[in-house]
Amino acid sequence: MATEYLRDDHYHIIGTIVTESGGKQIARDARYNRVGEYDPKSDLTRDSHYRIIGTGNQLSALIWRTVR
Repeated sequence: MATEYLRDDHYHIIGTIVTESGGKQIARDARYNRVGEYDPKSDLTRDSHYRIIGTGNQLSALIWRTVR
């Protein structure tokens, strides 16, 4: 598993994206709450309630929505 850290302009961690061995990616906010997932096989991004957000990888947008 590979972990990518997303940071704001002040280098504070605002979230992480973990890539699993099958290619599926899971996004979490700075408090480690799950905000969504991306499945490359179906090319769909889903939110934390498993509702479809859109096609393609939109995880960074989901993480940025949690920043206040």
